Amino acid sequence: MATRALVLAAALLAPFPLVAQAAPPLAQRVAAELAQAPAGTRIGVLVIDEAGREVFAQLPDQRFVPASNTKLYTTAAAYALLGGIDLPDAAGGTGVALEDGDVALYGRGDARLSGREDCREDCLATLADAVALSTRRVRDVIGDDTWFPDQRWSPGMSWNNIGTADGTAISALTLDDDTVRFDLAPGVVGAAPKASLGAYAALTNAATTTSSGEDNTEIDHLPGTRAYRLYGSLPATAQANAGSVGVDDPAEFAAFRFAEMLRARGVQVTGAVRARHRGVTAADQKPRTAPPPSPEPHWLARLVPPPLAADVVEINKRSNNVHAEVLLRRLGRLAGGGSLADGLEAAQRVFEGAGIPRAGYEFSDGSGMSTYNRVSPRATVALLRWAAGQPWGAAWRASLPVGGTDGTLRRR
Repeated sequence: MATRALVLAAALLAPFPLVAQAAPPLAQRVAAELAQAPAGTRIGVLVIDEAGREVFAQLPDQRFVPASNTKLYTTAAAYALLGGIDLPDAAGGTGVALEDGDVALYGRGDARLSGREDCREDCLATLADAVALSTRRVRDVIGDDTWFPDQRWSPGMSWNNIGTADGTAISALTLDDDTVRFDLAPGVVGAAPKASLGAYAALTNAATTTSSGEDNTEIDHLPGTRAYRLYGSLPATAQANAGSVGVDDPAEFAAFRFAEMLRARGVQVTGAVRARHRGVTAADQKPRTAPPPSPEPHWLARLVPPPLAADVVEINKRSNNVHAEVLLRRLGRLAGGGSLADGLEAAQRVFEGAGIPRAGYEFSDGSGMSTYNRVSPRATVALLRWAAGQPWGAAWRASLPVGGTDGTLRRR
């Protein structure tokens, strides 16, 4: 996931022995330690006690790139607007409809849909079963992600992240985190290693198996295509391993996997596998005042996604970028059209109500992949203090990674 930034802020939300020692000598020692950073390093810190008194501050109002700390803001805004910690997700899940001989898979912003063989909850296979019980023949298989406009990447995202699992495209129809599995194992020395991306992606294997050395294989991706290229070298002594790469058209990918499942159930697919998008217009570049018309399909079957809390844990503890971006756009569907601008506007209204200083933050996405994002330590302390007092505050705090224990901080 996106690399966590330097510590931006700390809020002591419960009594802690350090507070009792917070005399000027301690502050001086902390400042002296921070001053040992390499020349040009800028460090912002704000530490307060449970009463809100400052214990230590250094550049507390300057703004820094938050990286994945952005997810704290996104998930707090989601809890404030969506609620329902333990209730089924009120947004509704992925559904399927039969339309004049075609079958359409509709995304509704559920980032947890799974097509994996070991799926036990929120499974695409459940919808394939429903179609197989209703008909033995369909024409086109359509992946419909028109619930959001077709804005797959956020401003300020580095181009070389596109095609990686961390920087995969965003869609209202998300399957398996919009990634495909990548398997890699050594081959015969001098020949290419064994590599596979499955049936959806086209892989050119230009790598070489060597008798010794280190694994320096890399995968390049041509944006806007299904084309991937493996190059570099893999020692014959390396262990087989699996990873994942991102896809550029999640709706098409979901339709492709759905068609595979239908065929496996004896349903004949006579037409094409395709995606149906809602093109971006000028109205999507600024917050809307109302959602665009979106008639409900005649559902053949529809899934009920897990509670919001499960997704917040996935976002905060494991720093899942796709889930964070989908969640932000879901906030944008509450009063707008589900665009990035709608989601950012909805989140900003939450932050204003929470008393977070407007000069302390600026966001261009919901995950932290954008280099345009900025937050100050004071803004983050304000977020932490406000969230701690909310009905969902304990659940939100429990979703954060614990240093040396789990999530993205398990080795820190």
